[in-house]
Amino acid sequence: MAKSVNKVILLGNVGKDPDIRSTPSGTMVANFTLATSDRYQDAQGNWQDRTEWHSLVAFKRTAEIIRDYVKKGSKLYIEGKLQTGSWDDKQTGQKRYKTEIIVNDISLLSGRDEGGSRASAPSSAYDQRQNAGGAAEDFSQAAEISDEDIPF
Repeated sequence: MAKSVNKVILLGNVGKDPDIRSTPSGTMVANFTLATSDRYQDAQGNWQDRTEWHSLVAFKRTAEIIRDYVKKGSKLYIEGKLQTGSWDDKQTGQKRYKTEIIVNDISLLSGRDEGGSRASAPSSAYDQRQNAGGAAEDFSQAAEISDEDIPF
């Protein structure tokens, strides 16, 4: 079988406060929407903005981070995958479908005063690498280091 890819990357703002719940087995689930905007030029040459709304679902630790740090207006970077579920409508008997993005990784981009709060601990491996790199740069600028100080 040929290789396939199901990956979604979004950068946008949360539309309303996330809905947080737990499954009967105790798994935490966060449901929320994310808005992304696209700018295009219409037939008259005027610039128009088009907003796309995305439904997202996060589980376990990611849902806990969302519960603790994400609210309406928060700016997020999301990596995930598309998943479509189906069910039969009880009233009409028609088959219904819903496509959602299952969140695999999240980075909180809002500052405390920008409609969201920033996690005190990094929420992803990317954030951890960024924080580690920043700390090393701060240290190297604070201390004078010469070639003789390097042990190799």
